[in-house]
Formats: sequence, C-alpha cells, structure tokens
Amino acid sequence: MSILVYTEINKGKVKKASLEAINYAAKIAELTGSSVTAIAINADAAQIEDIGKAGAKKILSVKNDALASLDSMLISATVEQAAKAEGSKIIIFSFDITGKAAAPRLSARLKAGLVAGAIDYPSVNGSALEVKKNVFSGKATAMYSINSDIKIISLLPNSFPVTLGTNAATVVDFSADLSGVNSKIVVKEIKSNDVSGMVPLHEAELVVSAGRGMKGPENWGMIEELAKELKATTACSRPVADMHWRSHHEHVGQTGVAIRPNLYIAIGISGAIQHLAGVNGSKTIVVINSDKEAPFFKSADYGIIGDAFTIVPKLIEAVKKFKANQN
Repeated sequence: MSILVYTEINKGKVKKASLEAINYAAKIAELTGSSVTAIAINADAAQIEDIGKAGAKKILSVKNDALASLDSMLISATVEQAAKAEGSKIIIFSFDITGKAAAPRLSARLKAGLVAGAIDYPSVNGSALEVKKNVFSGKATAMYSINSDIKIISLLPNSFPVTLGTNAATVVDFSADLSGVNSKIVVKEIKSNDVSGMVPLHEAELVVSAGRGMKGPENWGMIEELAKELKATTACSRPVADMHWRSHHEHVGQTGVAIRPNLYIAIGISGAIQHLAGVNGSKTIVVINSDKEAPFFKSADYGIIGDAFTIVPKLIEAVKKFKANQN
C-alpha cells in the first residue's frame, strides 16, 4: 500500500504546495510503514526529479493534454484510477484551487473521509488519522478523526516546510481511461494571475499588502517598490479590489485568498474580521496605520502608528541600506 499524492506543475516547476504535500505524505509513510507514490501530469525529467527528491518513492507519469485544462472532473477520475491501481488508502492534495474542486469529487466517488485545509501533521490512532485544521474563520482549531477505509487530506499551502533530499524515484507510465467521464466543465481559456518576478500569492513567504489608506491606485508605486526590495509578493484588502485599484487575484481575506506567509506587512488596512480570517495564519504580522484604534493592531506582532506616506519611503530606504551593507 502506498500514500498517493496529486502534484501540479506551474510555470515549468513543481508547485511549492505540491512539494509540501509530498513531504507531508512522507511523514505519514514513516508513521504507517508505507511509501509515497506521486501522480505527475505532463511533467518533464527535471520536474519528476524534484518530485522524487521531495520523498516520492514511485511516480506515475501521466501524459494527457486534456488534463492540462485542470478540469476537476478529469483530475478526480485520474486520481481515482491511480488510487485503485496502487491500492492507496490515503490520498493527499494541496488545498488550492485544484484541490478544492477535485478532492471533494474524489471523496464522493470513493466514499472516503475528507479533511480539507490541514495545518499540522496527523497522528495515527489505530486505523484512524487525526488531523488538525482551522475552524471559525481561523479563530480556533479542531481535530478531525478520519475513520473511513480511504482517507483524503488536503493541506493549507505554506503550512509545512519543504525539504528536498537525494531520493531518486521509480518512474512508471500511467494512463487513465477518461472516455467515460461526462465532464460538465468547459475550459475556454486559462489566464495566469502570477506577476512576473513574484512568487504566487498562495505560495509567498513574504507579502506586502495595502488597503484604502493608500487613498488611490496612483499611490501604489511605493507598495510595489517595498515588495520588490523585500522580494515579496503584493496583496490588497477587498475594498481595494472592489474599487478596481488592484486586481482581484491580489485580494486576501475570507472571500479572497487565504495565505500563511512568514511575514505579512499590512499598510493602511483597518483589519476587519473578514480580512483577518485570510491572513491570521501568518507567522509574523506588521501593521502600519495612522489610526491607533485600528483593530488590526490587536492581531499584530509589530505595529507602527503613523502616516504610511511617511513611513513606507523610510522603510524602503532602510531596506536598501541594509541590503547594501550585506554586499
């Protein structure tokens, strides 16, 4: 029996979230005395090598252009056939766009218990897996016990470290029969929201975010400059996206992207509960706001009370000076 992991390629590289999933599966394999098998769709030799280094002992290499559309019905059918072929009782996804769509479908098809958005490694209790996840918009955590024969877990991105070793996996060609899948999904176009030179928001470890305190889109230059100097990814609050100051793919919060970076810098954001729900998993939160009563300060590790238009340029200058001294 092996633990099956669905992996995904983005911009020619294995997604960080997929490498996290393989590492996570390897940890479960240690606990259960099993091994890790990964599904690699339309992957090249270098990508397959990275999947092996992350801990997969076996890789099912799937070549099928239809799967490039990320149609969740086709993906769930592929993973289902792979799970049955491998006799896998534990299946791991990332809790990203694909995992949110495909894992529940697969759960229904296999009558498998599913925990979506795990934030910690599981513990083994007899034949059950006990898994921790956030509840109540991140204000609390709960332990779920999966007692079904087949178990599915999806992982909240950026919750687990990525470690690459020297393991070389065995690669086996795998072909799924998708002829009987009556997909209701029609993918007309795929657009990438990733900004050139930036780490995708859900994978970013450093994020610089701003809100209505910036007063208008014309003032976003200093936010982008700070992000560039820190090699961070930019984000925004929902009102900013709704007013079309920034693209909606940068919106973080309960109704946007949930992130867990090492550092989250919030500039001119009051910190409404809906925003906090998407960022309260951040390891360190820095808040810059002129309103000393802003609720965000209650959740901040560090707070600066003052005008962003004065503070951010000084912060950029300090970062540049620090980097110059490191060279």
